[in-house]
Amino acid sequence: MSSAATPSASNSVLVIAGPTASGKTALALELAEALGGVVINADSMQVYRELRILTDRPSPQDEARVPHRLFGVLPAAERGSVAWWRDAASAEIDAALAAGQVPILCGGTGLYLNALMQGIAEVPPVPPAVVEEAIARYRRLGGEAFREELRPLDPVLGARLDPGDSQRLQRAWAVATATGRALSDWQAQPTGGRDDLAFCRVLLFPPRPVSAEAVEVRFRKMIAQGAIEEVRGLAALNLDRSLPAMRAIGVPQLIDYIDGKIDLDRTVDASVIATRQYAKRQRTWFRHQFLSDIRMDAQFSKSGFEKIFSEIRSWLLTPKS
Repeated sequence: MSSAATPSASNSVLVIAGPTASGKTALALELAEALGGVVINADSMQVYRELRILTDRPSPQDEARVPHRLFGVLPAAERGSVAWWRDAASAEIDAALAAGQVPILCGGTGLYLNALMQGIAEVPPVPPAVVEEAIARYRRLGGEAFREELRPLDPVLGARLDPGDSQRLQRAWAVATATGRALSDWQAQPTGGRDDLAFCRVLLFPPRPVSAEAVEVRFRKMIAQGAIEEVRGLAALNLDRSLPAMRAIGVPQLIDYIDGKIDLDRTVDASVIATRQYAKRQRTWFRHQFLSDIRMDAQFSKSGFEKIFSEIRSWLLTPKS
């Protein structure tokens, strides 16, 4: 294939999405090389510096082949947020377009992608004391009773959320208590979406059995590449276990292994099961909330690149309104 970049509209952005282990990173790399593009991370865990192996971030060799942005940019001690990522990704897109490069968003965090394309609710900050009260009440009452207490404050989320979804329940209670307005009301009025951009949504959606096998193969590869030592280093930082990086799939399981609470086989099994459950949730989200322009019902492989590249090139060459 020619290495010359394909012409594209000055406001075109590629979005490479799909469930975990579907080949998004490999496709984004191939596209960036073919189009003169910049790969911009849209995965909520790949932003953390200390978790290159366990989050399957692009390798240093891949990062040297084409420009990569927003990978490993936050320390594990910080909490990434949807609003932070939306603003950072927006700035990277503008920089790439200004330089005549094709921005290529790559990741499976649907909430991040929607925040950029459609906007997010600008909820006012909640005082820490209210957050702590929500946590304490949930622990004291339990999930069922806490949800019943939320219902009159936020009927929509009180009916929708599972009693075990402690973080979202506590968030909904804290927002309603602090602002006097239901979180679901705030969420119904998103702002900040980039409607000035033309997004080409590319969805990789391999059959579920293929995804399930790929998840296990990938996790065992992570172990072989040094994931245990990576998590050992993370655990040595003695960070708050509620931080996002400390809850990344595989981290709690490997910490239990390091602490001698579980053997390696059970650790791998538990991590694979957790990853498959996450992939199932991703598949549901992409099936119902991601309107793809180009869809590939297979795990990405180089043998299928020419076909998908032809479709993307055609999209880029089509005039945008």
